[in-house]
Amino acid sequence: MASSRLQINFIRLLSRCESIASEKRVETEWRLEKYVGALEEMLVALRKSPSKPTVEVMTDYTRKVDFLKGLLEAEKLSGTEKALANQFLAPGRTPTIANERMPASKTVHMQTKARCTGEMRNELGLALDERQSAAELDAVLQHHHNLQEKLAEDMLNLARNLKNNTLVAQNIIKQDNQTLTQSMRQADTNFEKLKVESERLEQHTKKSVNWTLWLMLILVSFTFISMILFIRIFPKLR
Repeated sequence: MASSRLQINFIRLLSRCESIASEKRVETEWRLEKYVGALEEMLVALRKSPSKPTVEVMTDYTRKVDFLKGLLEAEKLSGTEKALANQFLAPGRTPTIANERMPASKTVHMQTKARCTGEMRNELGLALDERQSAAELDAVLQHHHNLQEKLAEDMLNLARNLKNNTLVAQNIIKQDNQTLTQSMRQADTNFEKLKVESERLEQHTKKSVNWTLWLMLILVSFTFISMILFIRIFPKLR
């Protein structure tokens, strides 16, 4: 897919920013910060563009712009903090323009780390041998890097435990819901059975009452007829 005019301008400005970042800048340098701000606006426009690049290309563009922003933020720090901030910056993975052998952002990253290492060595006033100083500095950076990795691993383990606990809780709630549903169904079944038995009992009671009433009527009628016959057969003696 052919590059749009917006993408071409974005690439040109990005290449210019990487070129400025590779140079040693003075404190009054303002162009890079303004250019990076313009890059952010163009990146937002690219995301909304109907002819935007592929997801992989957009991801690398975002990575490079974030790298430049992080570089500017790190420049505001000093000493060890600046060196550590540069240590954990993530440069782009692909060349910005075709004639780059190595991605310019990686080159900038390497130059910036070396520059920060030298500045920190000067600030600390190390008077030891250069190799020993570099080794000690690398040990300090490695120590901080190990702490960072341990913290990330602890956070990952915490997230996993939280996920496992959430899954267990969901399973328990699901089982409770199933048990409650079964109980409700059983209660409904028992209610229907109870209703049927109540109707049968009511019908049986009505039948029993009817038979008793008829039996009493027959008994009264028989008694009445017997008395009439008795009177007729045995008249009163005069």
